[in-house]
Amino acid sequence: MQRTSFSEQHCSVARTLDIIGEWWSLMILRDIFYGVHRFETLLAQLGISRKVLTQRLQRLTEEKILRKVQYQANPPRYEYRLTARGLDLLPVLLSIMRWGDRWLTEEGQIPVEFVHSECGQVTTPKLVCAQCGGELTARNLSPRPGPGAAQEEIESMCAASRNPKLFK
Repeated sequence: MQRTSFSEQHCSVARTLDIIGEWWSLMILRDIFYGVHRFETLLAQLGISRKVLTQRLQRLTEEKILRKVQYQANPPRYEYRLTARGLDLLPVLLSIMRWGDRWLTEEGQIPVEFVHSECGQVTTPKLVCAQCGGELTARNLSPRPGPGAAQEEIESMCAASRNPKLFK
């Protein structure tokens, strides 16, 4: 079934989901972040159909999230590596994982832990303000139209809420 495209929407969330919003894409990216780079290994690890894996890898490559790197000449074989665009998706995956660890995993049963190489400690992801370093939460963020917002979006956003906090 063909999904509706969000590529023309004037919304960064919608346009990003148009590229990575299909669950297999995120699972592929997860495994590539974990160090699985070859087609056959991804196929076996994920339990995905060859056709779907081929389509998702092609799309992620077209979108410059992955790049193909040849590792064998005869026959030609490739592995998939994250580009700068792909590496920038790590916080997205870590945020999804953090939510799943908190709400879908029994206490003490987290399936994957991350060790911060600079301090050697097990860590969990945290979103922080790029300006002051304070933690970002739904209680301390207020949306406002950005410089790329269309006039009707600005008017709609301003009219939608007298108190623009994300969470009251």
